Amino acid sequence: MAGLNYKALIREVPDFPKPGILFYDITTLLKDAIAMRSLTDELAAQYQGQRIGKVVGIESRGFIFGGILAARLGAGFVPVRKPGKLPADCYEVKYSLEYGSNSLAVHRDAISMGERVLIVDDLLATGGTAEATVGLVRQLGGEIVGLDFLVELKGLDGRAKLAGYSVHSTIVYP
Repeated sequence: MAGLNYKALIREVPDFPKPGILFYDITTLLKDAIAMRSLTDELAAQYQGQRIGKVVGIESRGFIFGGILAARLGAGFVPVRKPGKLPADCYEVKYSLEYGSNSLAVHRDAISMGERVLIVDDLLATGGTAEATVGLVRQLGGEIVGLDFLVELKGLDGRAKLAGYSVHSTIVYP
């Protein structure tokens, strides 16, 4: 399974969600059982032994790999969601993204002070969503071990907003 070309399994959809945006549709990778197994094996191996207490998945595609990694690492899973989707007391943050603005929320009791946290999402573009999530985790007192993305759009320089943190991307587009 090693050496799979994950990039070849991702469908590129022009002008979605609006004209001028090239959307990288990971559902074509997700439906491939061999690729999913290989990818999750690689990610779990990368983070083994790092004493991660919580994996934070960013809505919504970050829930897929975040949930799998949490189970494989023996960690808890924390969803970071759009406001109004979580039932208990939350912290909320507003942020900008590549084609607009949004807000994210997390339960106030989701992470303990000093708990080691891995943040997971499918895409690193301009970095706004990831930066907002870092802010929420820090507000809860979590220690960020790293951030992991399936896809990174290098030309949008989202990594710059995550300076000082360990960032891993499996697939990098120019």
